[in-house]
Amino acid sequence: MSSCVTRRDALRSLALLLGQSLSHSPLVAESERKHFRLATFSADVTPPIGHPLLGNLYQPAKSVADPLQAIGFVLTGSELPLVLVAIDWCEIRNDAYDRWREVLAEAAGTKRERVLVTSVHQHDAPLADLEAQRILDANNTRVKIIDFDFHEEMVQRVARALRESLASAQPVTHLGLGTARVEQVASNRRVDLPDGTFHYGRMSASAARYGDAPVGLIDPLLRTISFWNHDQPIAALSAYATHPMSYYGGGEITSDFVGLARERRQADDPQVRQIYVSGCSGNITAGKYNDGARDKRPLLRDRLYRAMAEAWKNTRRQPLDEVGFRVVPLRLEPRVDSGYAVEDLQKLLTDPAQPAFRRAFAAKGLSWHKRADPGYRLDLPVIQLGPARIILLPGESYVEFQLLAQQLLPDAFVMAIGYGECAPGYIPTDKHFEEKDLNLNDWCWVAPGAEKAMAAAIKEALVPSR
Repeated sequence: MSSCVTRRDALRSLALLLGQSLSHSPLVAESERKHFRLATFSADVTPPIGHPLLGNLYQPAKSVADPLQAIGFVLTGSELPLVLVAIDWCEIRNDAYDRWREVLAEAAGTKRERVLVTSVHQHDAPLADLEAQRILDANNTRVKIIDFDFHEEMVQRVARALRESLASAQPVTHLGLGTARVEQVASNRRVDLPDGTFHYGRMSASAARYGDAPVGLIDPLLRTISFWNHDQPIAALSAYATHPMSYYGGGEITSDFVGLARERRQADDPQVRQIYVSGCSGNITAGKYNDGARDKRPLLRDRLYRAMAEAWKNTRRQPLDEVGFRVVPLRLEPRVDSGYAVEDLQKLLTDPAQPAFRRAFAAKGLSWHKRADPGYRLDLPVIQLGPARIILLPGESYVEFQLLAQQLLPDAFVMAIGYGECAPGYIPTDKHFEEKDLNLNDWCWVAPGAEKAMAAAIKEALVPSR
């Protein structure tokens, strides 16, 4: 079966869950033909040597291959400022996610829900979950996943950079939209085998085992939205759906191939702020084209860079006449099957025979239960920029949700971003639970059935009911 047919089938199954036709009426714009201004900011968020890294199973960082950045923009001229920031960390979860949005909202003079915080999701980088760390400390585990002082210092550093950038905001008169195909980077974790069976074994580095297998369902396009002051570009936001790792786990802090591609694009024109975000790529990796050897990182970097440069060449400008915003509440039920119920997680947490990674896993699950069990709803925000939409999805949303968002507005330029509030972990479709996707064994804290809630919220965010 071709990948095109697979894509159509996946989208059709998601669309049926919505229970109605896929109309595409636009969001109501908050402002039309107003004077918009854009401020861009960046700050170094590299942890010190010795800080735990997710990819190193929370063992101390040993060296810095390249620094980590938080890069974003503030767009003013609509009802209240809109903020988007991409952070070179693996994940930001639970109350840590709230802390980032609250502090940045105060710095920008806006509301928390209008601050879109996304982790780029490199693994040789920090994972922030403050409540999980408090749980670990309260149980005397001696397991560290995040240093409280470092975390707060980074939040305040980025907020300070944002606040200082406002004085140099530039007029935005035009919007640029461009796409390009990324060659030989992304592949689906689901591997179709020659005998007609399948396996969910394609990790970030697995070409030696599954390199000959088909790519599978992906979104092959990199999308770039750019902001212009007449004919002068100010900033470019690029998104692509893949896990951003080549090799990891050795304690070497890095922004990996996606950060290096971004920096190469930045060097092309230092006056244009380059921002990179990861799309919905919970089930997408570079595994078909990557065996984990160190020489693969520059190859993947260059392939992504070429697509970023091509998307820039393909960019078409148009006046930016309207900006809109919408946020929809999303309820994702916490997982309670064996190993994920509160009592199971508590038992795992307090077992001294368990390795640090497993006890940290339990603490993150308990942190999410504390947040979700009382009925917590996540924010699902959408920014409208003329014909473009930027929608931020939580956790490691699977690529099917990105493709659905595009199908809902086939005449619009839809940029779907993953890794917003990361507490739910992997967010798969029902099919992945049914097929026993092995990736759901240790990084998925949402109950089966999340697909219906996700699909409905995405539709309500992009195509509001009248």
